[in-house]
Amino acid sequence: MGSRKKTQVLELMSILLCLCSNEQALLTIPKPHHLEQLESYLRKELQALDLTKEISQELKLQPYREIFEFFIDNFKTYKPLLSAIKNEYEAMLAHQEETIRALEPLKAMVSTVSEECTQQILALQEKEKVEINALKQEKHHLLKFIDNMKEEKSSLQTQVEHLQMSVAEEYTRYLQEHGARKLLLAKLNEMHNEQLNVKQHQVQAEKGEDVVKLTLALKMARQDLTKAQMKLNAMIAEYGDVVPRKDFESLEKKYSDLLQEMKTLRKDFEQLHEEYGTLLEIHRETAEERDSFYTQLQEAERSHTPRPNWAKCSEVIPGGVERWGRLAEGKSSNQLMDVLLEEIGTGVLKEMNVFHGWGKGDKVPVYLRYEGEVKNKKLTKKDVVNVLKDIWKEKIALDQQTGKRSSLPEFFLSYLQKKYGDASAVEWSYSLYEYMRLCPSNHIMSSFYEILTGKVAEEQYHNQNQLISDLQKELAACDSSSDGSLPSKQFRMALREAFPLKRRDAIQELVDASRFNLDSDEDLIDYTSLFKEDEEGNPEPFVAKLRSQYVSEKQEYLQELKNSLGDVTEVNADDLKAAFCRIDPEINDQMLDAYISLAYQVKREQPDQEVVPVDTVLERLRVGDVRRVGPSPSLKERKEASHIKNKKPV
Repeated sequence: MGSRKKTQVLELMSILLCLCSNEQALLTIPKPHHLEQLESYLRKELQALDLTKEISQELKLQPYREIFEFFIDNFKTYKPLLSAIKNEYEAMLAHQEETIRALEPLKAMVSTVSEECTQQILALQEKEKVEINALKQEKHHLLKFIDNMKEEKSSLQTQVEHLQMSVAEEYTRYLQEHGARKLLLAKLNEMHNEQLNVKQHQVQAEKGEDVVKLTLALKMARQDLTKAQMKLNAMIAEYGDVVPRKDFESLEKKYSDLLQEMKTLRKDFEQLHEEYGTLLEIHRETAEERDSFYTQLQEAERSHTPRPNWAKCSEVIPGGVERWGRLAEGKSSNQLMDVLLEEIGTGVLKEMNVFHGWGKGDKVPVYLRYEGEVKNKKLTKKDVVNVLKDIWKEKIALDQQTGKRSSLPEFFLSYLQKKYGDASAVEWSYSLYEYMRLCPSNHIMSSFYEILTGKVAEEQYHNQNQLISDLQKELAACDSSSDGSLPSKQFRMALREAFPLKRRDAIQELVDASRFNLDSDEDLIDYTSLFKEDEEGNPEPFVAKLRSQYVSEKQEYLQELKNSLGDVTEVNADDLKAAFCRIDPEINDQMLDAYISLAYQVKREQPDQEVVPVDTVLERLRVGDVRRVGPSPSLKERKEASHIKNKKPV
């Protein structure tokens, strides 16, 4: 085939060289008389046209059309080809004229709308001018009012300062007069006492002491003392429990602080009590899981078979010990068995030269409808992964462009036909299909195969990718240094923020998977390397664990739905809605309608009330992308019940 293409290229080059030489030879030969007549006729016709008319371009085209028809009639050998060219151009011109005539009303409508919009804009501008002028006048008035208020404020401030100075002077003068008055009264009292003492000494010196008067004064003094003592005792009895206001306010403030502290401590105690109840419940569940695992371990020990020596596989697997070690890294025995079967199956597939067609029946998928033998392209895993990635890329772009999701089987066939041609599309289709069927451990192949065969809805693939993308954004947002690594504690917190519905053991599994290739003492986790893939599309253990948890959480959610339905064998739409609301109270109406439509195979605006077997409902939901929206109510109810039971009155 390569030599044939080379020969064709050489022939084309020789033809082009001959044409160039002929053209150069023609340039040296004078124009034919007939050609000069045609050119003269064309110039006369063009000069005779009135090019000021609207249809001047169509009139100008007519002479050229007549000359071209003359060529068609005279060149009998090239007449079919030239006629076909003329017809195609005429058809194109007619189509363009129809398009222009169809757009003429739109042009008039656009002109009318443009004028109306211009008038509306002018009206709005006039209206705004009036409002702006009114606002400017109001602004000017307010500025004047503000200036007046500022002047009044300044005047009042001056008066206040003057009055403050006057009050200060009067206060100083009154203080001086008050002090002088006190001194004057003290001097007057002292002088009065001195005068009394002098008079008493003079009377005593002249007459002597009056015994009767002194006895009477003593008696009156004793009576006054008794009254004063009784009054004092009464005051002590009445005001014995009274404390000073200063002490009372101090004690009241201290009591308020202690009361607030007690309320805080009580709230902390209630929170700790609730957490303690939750921990007890988790401990009980963990103990039950431990007992269950121990029982399973005992049963496994009784029925287990000797562990195979998987290292022997390296002797027969292509690539030897190094490739087998890379394939077996971090995989269980069951997964190793799948890997071994894949290697055997792909080895047998590479030895096959042809496939047998499935026929052209209606039950045969559209991409496998072929009768006879189909050539095996003998692809590699890397080739298959690259083709599938490119198919996803093209399909997502097409869906975004059209606004609706296309069928993957039909797009799969159209992609292969467009890229490899109709003849080779069947070969590629069979080769890719058989390789995907034999490689369930590869996520790209297995997910494409399940969606292609209708086992899983396409939404699950896109939602898993969106989940991984959101997690990458969350980790990048937590990385303040932007160096692509996080401490293990911060990494765990980011996982909890991204997946609030996951259990603690699931978060721990993700953390363990992220540290798969790290030393146990290393605290930093390089989160950017967790999302890498090798050349065959195999992800890191972290992403693989994330996807396996996605599937297991979906299965657990459907199991809860089955348990909520009870022992019934058939269910209608209303009962199914009630069951969803029981196991997931936070589910919204839009998602609930989507699940019901998926379960009953009807549109959202046409709810079906017929009863459907529970197994059929669960199987249809298992195909779609069904996920939990809010936390499970069972654990929440157990926490509240434990809190109410253990709560004590304060």
